[in-house]
Amino acid sequence: MNTAFSSKAGQGRRLILALVTSLILFVASPGQWAVSPLAWVALVPLLLACRGLSAKASAWLGLLSGVIYFLSLIYWIIIALGRYGGLPLWLTLPALLGLAFYMGLSMAAFAAMISWSEKRLPTVWIAPMTWVGLDFVRAWLFTGFPWLDLGYSQFSFPLVNQTADITGHHGITFLIVMVNTLIARLIPWPQIAPINNSQTVSPDTPCSLLSCLVLPLFVIATACGYSLWRAQNLEIAMAQASTISIGLIQGNIDQSEKWLPGLQEKTVNIYLSLSEESATQGPIDLLIWPETALPFFPSEHPLFQRVTASVTSPGSPSLLTGAPHFESAPTNNLTNYFNSAFLITPASTGEFTALQRYDKEHLVPFGEYIPLQNFLPKAMPLVQTMGNFSPGTDAAPLIDDQTRIGVLICFESIFPNLARIRTLHGANILVNLTNDAWYGRSSAPYQQVPMAVLRAIENRRSLARSANTGISCLIDPVGKVLATTTIFEAKVTTGRLPLLEEKSFYSQAGYLFPNLCLLCLSLLLLYGILQRDRV
Repeated sequence: MNTAFSSKAGQGRRLILALVTSLILFVASPGQWAVSPLAWVALVPLLLACRGLSAKASAWLGLLSGVIYFLSLIYWIIIALGRYGGLPLWLTLPALLGLAFYMGLSMAAFAAMISWSEKRLPTVWIAPMTWVGLDFVRAWLFTGFPWLDLGYSQFSFPLVNQTADITGHHGITFLIVMVNTLIARLIPWPQIAPINNSQTVSPDTPCSLLSCLVLPLFVIATACGYSLWRAQNLEIAMAQASTISIGLIQGNIDQSEKWLPGLQEKTVNIYLSLSEESATQGPIDLLIWPETALPFFPSEHPLFQRVTASVTSPGSPSLLTGAPHFESAPTNNLTNYFNSAFLITPASTGEFTALQRYDKEHLVPFGEYIPLQNFLPKAMPLVQTMGNFSPGTDAAPLIDDQTRIGVLICFESIFPNLARIRTLHGANILVNLTNDAWYGRSSAPYQQVPMAVLRAIENRRSLARSANTGISCLIDPVGKVLATTTIFEAKVTTGRLPLLEEKSFYSQAGYLFPNLCLLCLSLLLLYGILQRDRV
């Protein structure tokens, strides 16, 4: 090992490099800065810092870098749990630190893998496979929290983002990590001594020139070429597709007042007034109100009649709105509560209004339900108005004439498989209803939009996002944000979105790419272990 990096000064340099990666990742991520090109070099300092270290030492560097980065990314948890959840700092701070530590473990495992494999396997392949595999595991473990994976930083970069309709957003992450690793491998600093006298893997040798430089560059060039071709191809398809005129209603209802019974009528009046305003901007086919825009149970509240009356006449726009819902279970007479979306469509006769409902499937742990309730009998979710929600079980689209709406409520939009399943079930448009007031004036609303954009690209579906306090936006199947709002303003946004019918490769194949990454990684690791045993 280079003596300059085994000394205390060298250790300090490694720590600084790891922290530089944290800083660059933060600046590159969607949010306050969002300098997305920096993502292509953000991991280089960490990769250099881990060079020549043991797997254990690198894991500590990766953990430090990861925890600092994720703290900067999800700091808004303090706002959600403290200001709006009413929890004291002595609970919210450990919750933030605990989640950042958990997410940082993936970077610890990544750094350890890089150090273990650098003398045994081509890291230009091991690194992206490892990162994608770890992201994939985190998306499922403990119900999953795939918040703002690295690939989302390129949501508006057309040179690579269109590959998501084959690989999902994981493919973009793969390319980013591969480029970072290539750059780091081409920097001859610090020098590394061989491990067990084995041959250092380097782009300088003829055999590795193909596997560690030529093939990676070919993969990157192919991805860029496909992305540009696919975007042009889809522009033609969208021009020929039928369209729907949408009105997004952003009510900007204060979270502290949202559930007060005395203010329910005021809330409804705000949404009805903004809906009338949307009519002045041209004909509307579908009005969309946010998650729990109606802060009461529609089945038993007289205010709901005023809402349905607004769409009873033929020719009126249909209305999709969020509201809570309850049902009594037929087997035990227990009441189940749901976070729901109601589609209200005018009947052709004008004598009644047709209702369809979607119940949110993926609930927020500790926000909408308490995991392991038997062990935490006195714990209550943050949304205490109704107690524990129950998950919905039906992902079928809500149908309005030729429009088949796949609904995603709140953070369901961060789970790629939920949008994919709705597309497989026939949805030709995705709609995300959300209430981002929980996040306050933080970077979280800005972090949500890129994930919604990738859901549109992955499935080649238009996506309309209606948020109580913003950001509301219209996204076409290429991922272009056609119209958007700012946060904490009452706003009407209208526009037309194309309705595509063709299902993308990703919609049909699902998580094929990350599973292939895990499979290839396992085979390469087995090969590396066998090679080590032969030495």
